[in-house]
Amino acid sequence: MRTTTPLRLIVIIAASVALTFIVRDYFLERIYIATPSMEPTLPAGSKWWVDKLSLRFRAARRGEIVVLASPVSSEKGLVKRVIAVGGDTLQISNKTVLINNSRIEEPYVQHTRSEEILIGDNLGPLEIPQGHVFVMGDNRDESGDSRDWKDPTSNKPIRFIMNSQIQGRLMDTP
Repeated sequence: MRTTTPLRLIVIIAASVALTFIVRDYFLERIYIATPSMEPTLPAGSKWWVDKLSLRFRAARRGEIVVLASPVSSEKGLVKRVIAVGGDTLQISNKTVLINNSRIEEPYVQHTRSEEILIGDNLGPLEIPQGHVFVMGDNRDESGDSRDWKDPTSNKPIRFIMNSQIQGRLMDTP
């Protein structure tokens, strides 16, 4: 029987820790949904796996749920759904989303204040620049997203997220 020396044990532990960080930073990460902005699809308090590899080889697609760096706070990441991609024309009219003048079906959307017209319920038309996406939470009336983000210093709207700000996509979402 082979005995493990203290040095060998330290090397095994260090390699395991390094491998864990490599996997988390480049391939796969488990995240916690802290807010209700993606309800009912992703309930607050639930945990999901994020695929960090596939979007290194292709752009995010309409309808995908992605994790992105917050455009207004460097302290947190956000989870949102891609609504429009580069080259699309987006318009929101009375809570209805149109992409390239066609209404999109959004069975996942929740409106908690459906009788009220809120700031983001009418917007556009906006042309999404190439290399960018427009994102929204599924819980539309309770989500901060591309409809209402503002640069903290200039107070100008931040409507579009660069593809490079997307950190991954959620796996196995309902």
